[in-house]
Amino acid sequence: MYKKYIKRCLDFLMSLCGIIVLGPVLIVLAALVRVKLGSPVLFKQERPGKNEKIFTLCKFRTMTDARDGKGELLPDAVRLTKFGKFLRATSLDELPELFNILKGDMSVIGPRPLLVSYLPYYTERERLRHSVRPGLTGLAQVSGRNYLDWDRRFQKDVEYVEHLTFGMDMKVIWMTVQTVLGHTDEVAEDTNAAEGNFAEIRKKRLEETGSLEVLFTREDA
Repeated sequence: MYKKYIKRCLDFLMSLCGIIVLGPVLIVLAALVRVKLGSPVLFKQERPGKNEKIFTLCKFRTMTDARDGKGELLPDAVRLTKFGKFLRATSLDELPELFNILKGDMSVIGPRPLLVSYLPYYTERERLRHSVRPGLTGLAQVSGRNYLDWDRRFQKDVEYVEHLTFGMDMKVIWMTVQTVLGHTDEVAEDTNAAEGNFAEIRKKRLEETGSLEVLFTREDA
């Protein structure tokens, strides 16, 4: 009942209230991004949602469009400004995703939506993460996100899907509040650094073992 009906109703109400209450903050942040980082204010990218349906995710941009003499974009580390780092560290860059939640592309809690190019490299079990709407935050994000390798991050995503209850969502929300207020790295994810090599890792595994399957020892599981 909760997973099928109540969760979506709560997502709609929470995102609507969030947009109304945080409206002034969104406006101020949009103005600051425009002044400090340029236009467009929003970073938009296609991501896979529930049942791997593609949607357009929106965030506040955190990098400039600085280019070299040949007109090519400079490395991410150079284009990521102090202000951009602040937005990521506080997760304020994620606030426009409230509109994705209101629309129904996302949920407040769920596995984070990753890159479309990753779709061929999930195991069958890991694909369970796409059986629910992706979230603004999730179990993997509050379980040491930047300290977990890809296999264990997806293990946490599947664990969330298999134990999705109201209690589980409340637990993740509480853990998210604690990590955000504590300004820990678990919530301040640098997506470019953390996500950029997943496809390469899985390609290499496929070449070496002929399989994408993950093997955990009893200690790891």
